Amino acid sequence: MSEIHMFIDVDMQRGEVLELPGVVAGVFSMRRPGRDGRNEDAAGLVSVGKSSTVAVISDGAGGHPGGAEAAEIAVRTVCDSVAAVGAETERIRPAILDGFESANRTITAMGTGAAATLAVVEVRESSVRAYHAGDSMILVTGQRGKQKWLNVPHSPVGYAVEAGLLDRGDALHHEDLHLVSSILGSHDMRIELGATVSVAPRDTIVLASDGLSDNLHLSEIVETVRKGRLSSAVDALAVLGRERMEASSDEAPSKPDDLTLIAIRRR
Repeated sequence: MSEIHMFIDVDMQRGEVLELPGVVAGVFSMRRPGRDGRNEDAAGLVSVGKSSTVAVISDGAGGHPGGAEAAEIAVRTVCDSVAAVGAETERIRPAILDGFESANRTITAMGTGAAATLAVVEVRESSVRAYHAGDSMILVTGQRGKQKWLNVPHSPVGYAVEAGLLDRGDALHHEDLHLVSSILGSHDMRIELGATVSVAPRDTIVLASDGLSDNLHLSEIVETVRKGRLSSAVDALAVLGRERMEASSDEAPSKPDDLTLIAIRRR
């Protein structure tokens, strides 16, 4: 039977570490500093059989009504869809895609303009595959800091960086950083499937809302998670992200936002 862990509208002070089939996962989620309303990020983890785990993160679109509700719908829908496959790991891929499409229909049908990003990884014994719509980060890095895989955000700034037209560091200060070109809650939502990537025992997989990726440089994220205890790495990213949001600087990025991340390693 599948095991589901969901993190909906939480404001954590420290990360939580979970042991799931074949992996250990660290999860952290917090509201934007100074925010009184709901955390518009949501996250979930689902075990499938004895050797597969699916991780999910959704970020409710800022400036849209119902962002928190949209993120919750996205995470719950994908988690429920994946859990329904039981131990039949060959059905994970279609279950994830069905989850994307079902969540998009539900959010769009609300008719309120609500929207959310959605990032999912399927982790098997020695491989990972990513699925995403929007600009939430999915990263695979080795223990020595080698970047093995990184998704391209569905955004004008993300495409410009990938094309070599914009420096990755400069992108964190770009005036259009908040724009997203594919998102749940839209008839134009596009699901991007990544390649199947081999994962070594000491590699780390990171999913994160833009509360992390808009406040830390990619090199800082990689350097923090590539070694040491997973719990320490998650807490260190959380602390640095909060510090950046609370202390604006001309030199370092600073974009106050909800921040959610999941870091995963093989056991």
